[in-house]
Amino acid sequence: MASNAAPQSTGTIDPAEAAHFGTLAADWWNPAGSSAMLHKLNPVRLAYIRRAVDAHWHGDTRALRPLDGRRALDVGCGAGLLCEPLARLGAAVTGIDAAHENIAVATAHAEGQGLVIDYRATGIESLMESGELAGTFDLVTSMEVIEHVTDPAQFIRGLADALAPGGLMILSTPNRTVASKIAMITLAEGLGRIPKGTHDWNKFLNPDELEALLDDAGLQITDRTGIGFDPRFGLVLSANEAINYIVTVVRSAPSA
Repeated sequence: MASNAAPQSTGTIDPAEAAHFGTLAADWWNPAGSSAMLHKLNPVRLAYIRRAVDAHWHGDTRALRPLDGRRALDVGCGAGLLCEPLARLGAAVTGIDAAHENIAVATAHAEGQGLVIDYRATGIESLMESGELAGTFDLVTSMEVIEHVTDPAQFIRGLADALAPGGLMILSTPNRTVASKIAMITLAEGLGRIPKGTHDWNKFLNPDELEALLDDAGLQITDRTGIGFDPRFGLVLSANEAINYIVTVVRSAPSA
């Protein structure tokens, strides 16, 4: 099922951000195109997600489909770079994005791969409004998205509403440091490796700020890992969180 309707402007969607990413839609699946950095980043994310999934549900690390029987939601899915591998890992996947152009490309690409993914052009708050899907997703992911929304606290509450009891959430975002400003804006955007205007450094969240938002929504971080650059291997999971970091999130334990 897919909807290519124009995105709603309510909730935390920034129409200017949606328009920016919509212009990149046609080139999204080109590993040498404007989304080349996402193609390099995706295997790193997937390695982290696989590790988190196996740890959370005590799965067999050799299983080819560790998400069989589980529902996954990718928020800010773009043209489906993460949704498709999640589907191949066995999940029933829903992908949502503010840009209807991205959803159109994602839908066509998934069909070409023989994958059934429920793509919708909407925001997390709108998706949760009817209550039909609230609390139904075992895995909620949102990668490099929170720094693009108008209200991070409301956005996090929307993600929390989507999470099923006992579910797992995984988020990644750039850190707000001098290193991230140099690496992602001065160099990456300045040299054209990331399209200019993609990031506003002032909207980046440091780990303490993200943790506070999660705590207010009844969520807690159980693991946090940096994503950095190794000249031998490229982008890698790292102890260095100065540029980017990824977190595992679960519901907070009830107070005694």
